[in-house]
Amino acid sequence: MKKNILGNTGIEVTELCFGALPMGPLQKDLSVEESAEIVAYALKSGITFVDTAQMYKTYSPIKAAIKETGIRPVIATKSTAASYEEMEEAMEEALDEMGIDYIDIFHLHAAKVNPDVFDIRKGALQCLLDYKSKGIIKAVGISTHNVKVVEAAAERQDIDIVFPLINKAGRGIVGGTEEEMRAAISMCRQNGKGIYLMKVLGGGTLLDEYSECMEYARNLDCYDSIAVGMVSKEEVLYNVKYFNNEKDLDDIIKIKNKKSIQVLQGACISCGKCIEVCHNGAPSYDHTGKSYIDQSKCIQCGYCIPECPAFAIRMA
Repeated sequence: MKKNILGNTGIEVTELCFGALPMGPLQKDLSVEESAEIVAYALKSGITFVDTAQMYKTYSPIKAAIKETGIRPVIATKSTAASYEEMEEAMEEALDEMGIDYIDIFHLHAAKVNPDVFDIRKGALQCLLDYKSKGIIKAVGISTHNVKVVEAAAERQDIDIVFPLINKAGRGIVGGTEEEMRAAISMCRQNGKGIYLMKVLGGGTLLDEYSECMEYARNLDCYDSIAVGMVSKEEVLYNVKYFNNEKDLDDIIKIKNKKSIQVLQGACISCGKCIEVCHNGAPSYDHTGKSYIDQSKCIQCGYCIPECPAFAIRMA
């Protein structure tokens, strides 16, 4: 599989990155054992890059996969911590729960925030920079859906890597259009940032257009890797073969089984928490006063699921 260096960091990764979000409790909620088996299969299949986050609760299977295979991948994680102390705790949690002594990439987890994130989370960013100077973190980054944040990151000397959302439909992009996001990513590339892309399949909502979505992303001239969420060995095999440019995939189980996040309206208490947390405007109230989710706006991030006090939101 093709490998690239993430910008000016010297960190080499495979073009395909294993996205750990979907296997965790925010989405499929697979067991640690099942998740570890899938991650191990991905590592043995040649993927050298894994993306996770404090919020995803997927550190344990990554640790188990490393132990099983003896393969230490490049690991990117992220935290929504705002203060120095909170970020220090998040970093220690990542090191301990994955059983590693350094973290390749640590992002400010800033999917839904504005460019003032660098001021609001100044303490957290300083923590990452301090630990980078100690060699415990190799690169500092930001993970975002916001065009304006990508533009701001391009100009900052303290951000090494940017993890932006982009897909051919522009689904889930905040603060601008698909074209504007492409321009912002290109600006990051010109300034030497490492770039890897998220949600090129629209969080799974564009699976019926898999090849078209991947061709769109791979034709961009400003990326190093593409993170794809995977929840089965079949999905790993399909993606690995595709990124190895093997076009005859008919013998592999199709991964085009769309998932969706839905509200169990009988359990909904109309509290509005899902509406508050979603920056894409997918949830709203129907004529009965219960929440429902507009699938044309949902990017399957799963962030609304833990916010529901009635446990009425499920991945189906």
